[in-house]
Amino acid sequence: MNVYVARQPIFNQRKQLVAYELLFRDGTANYVPDLDGDTMTSTVMSNTFFDIGMDTLLGGKRAFINFTQNLLIQRLPLLMPRETTVVEILEDVDPRPELIEACREMCRKGYTIALDDFVYTPELKPLVELAKIIKFDLRISSIKEIQGYINALPPDCQPILLAEKVETHEEFAACLDIGCTLFQGYFFCKPEIVEGRSLPKSSLNLMRIMAAINAEDFDFDHLEELIAPDVTIAYKLMRYINSAFFTRANRITSVQQALVYLGQKEIRRFISMIVMTNLAKGKPSELVRAACIRAKFCELLAGIAPGRMDGRELFTL
Repeated sequence: MNVYVARQPIFNQRKQLVAYELLFRDGTANYVPDLDGDTMTSTVMSNTFFDIGMDTLLGGKRAFINFTQNLLIQRLPLLMPRETTVVEILEDVDPRPELIEACREMCRKGYTIALDDFVYTPELKPLVELAKIIKFDLRISSIKEIQGYINALPPDCQPILLAEKVETHEEFAACLDIGCTLFQGYFFCKPEIVEGRSLPKSSLNLMRIMAAINAEDFDFDHLEELIAPDVTIAYKLMRYINSAFFTRANRITSVQQALVYLGQKEIRRFISMIVMTNLAKGKPSELVRAACIRAKFCELLAGIAPGRMDGRELFTL
């Protein structure tokens, strides 16, 4: 099966390539289909890391990846290597305490935070203080408005300024004048679609694995029995655990070693990304959204139902 990721180059003021923004695509047509943000980001991560390969896609450059509020709170960016990952926070996030704490944890662990399509409001100050990069969209804000947002930044904040959707030389020059040092847009290059191959997946086995990891203190031996025969998941797991993201003296050669090394929290993140990526393919985004709402409803019922019930098991149900 073919998998796809679009990449748009990001250049510095000397028009030298420094990074790529990675974008969701589900075919060779260069447009974004109607899917929810969680599914698109999870698919980009899976296709990049497990199928196409970061070296092939990035060539040693950094990757800018959009993350929704939900995925940030789940700490999904922590699955990616901090040296090459720029965590883009979308403009529609609600900067509530749990989101701010998740972003602080990522900063402490060495991840670079970028604010996408930035329009300054006082509520965003905690995120502004964490961000190393701020992106301005020239199709949303004029040069004059962007200059106003820059002037409104706290005096002790000196982020790198990135102008996106730059389409003419005049826009490029104007952004240079107001202090932008990174640029992307059609003036430089349109997104390029990179194609790879993915192994076929068994939806039934994915659901069994998902149910197993949602059990409290799940059984590692049972999880190994489910993953080991599944060539697709076992391959992705071994590729992930033996990547440069982890530094070990010896190469991990078995599924059991990989599971023990990752631990329960990281296994749940890894499997959740794989499941979200594959079970939602070919389904309308509204169907996925409705399923998630019903799952959360069942999880909440566990807290008020008579008797002892596990909310995570009801969520999976």
